Amino acid sequence: MTSAWPLYGHDAAEASFLASATTGKLHHGWLIEGPSGIGKATMAKRLAAYMLGARGPETSPLDADPSDPVARTCLAGGHPDLRVVHRELNDKGKLRQDITVDQIRELTHFFSLKPAQGGWRVGIIDSLDELNRNGANALLKTLEEPPGHSILFLVNHGTTPILPTIRSRCRVLRVSALSDEDTKRALETADAPDEAVSLSKGRPGLGIQLSTPSGLAASHAAKILLRSLPRPNDGLVTDALQTASADDTAMQAFQEEILSWLAHRAEQEPTAAKAWLDISRLAGEARALKMDPAQTASKLIAGLYSAARTH
Repeated sequence: MTSAWPLYGHDAAEASFLASATTGKLHHGWLIEGPSGIGKATMAKRLAAYMLGARGPETSPLDADPSDPVARTCLAGGHPDLRVVHRELNDKGKLRQDITVDQIRELTHFFSLKPAQGGWRVGIIDSLDELNRNGANALLKTLEEPPGHSILFLVNHGTTPILPTIRSRCRVLRVSALSDEDTKRALETADAPDEAVSLSKGRPGLGIQLSTPSGLAASHAAKILLRSLPRPNDGLVTDALQTASADDTAMQAFQEEILSWLAHRAEQEPTAAKAWLDISRLAGEARALKMDPAQTASKLIAGLYSAARTH
């Protein structure tokens, strides 16, 4: 049997949710958090479809077949009791920088209505990281006064802080990067390119996203630069700057290689943890401030120099 939303490596988190659902002690807000690219949005869709009546076999009830009537309607985006909120296109046809307060208000209105099919009203926000401040405050009001027979799944990548009051009103399902075996299974299921394996680092969704010519080039440039530390020559630095600033995918691939390198060093050298935190914070600020890619790459490399000199 095939699954409408294949997912690997998160059995414990899903079992925790099912235990609450089957005992009737179901919280109205669920925060699904962990690194990007590990299947959090897929999990949210599996749980949402389950609440709306989709069922897999007894041993894996969340693995509804694509032919299941509820699953089929959810996959087509036509279920009247399901709303998925994510960034939308603006008037110029470009993706907005964040999820707007109007989108959250529309979700609040959706929850105020009775379920069209007599069961639950289900919402997914993908992701909290992309909510602006007004949107977060509007979401808090919904969580503070949840309507009956409504449930909300919030995807959180952890790239930006969320309001403590939002967290305190949710049950948390924490998920982690996948094992090598589960990563390979996920990539095979998605028919991902071979290059995605080396880029994933336990995050198959990320590996697929970065498997572009610019992403692969930036990853390669980062690896060469890292091998040359602490004294890279000017040519390597120039190449890294140009390659990393090619586009958003290249920048992310470059950042991921640097952060992965620092995380590995932190296992043996505790001071590398501070360098990881500093560079991670710098990357987050660059996204928030919409910093020029070349400027971002330059700051990342400067931070990397500083980290290398301390080891």
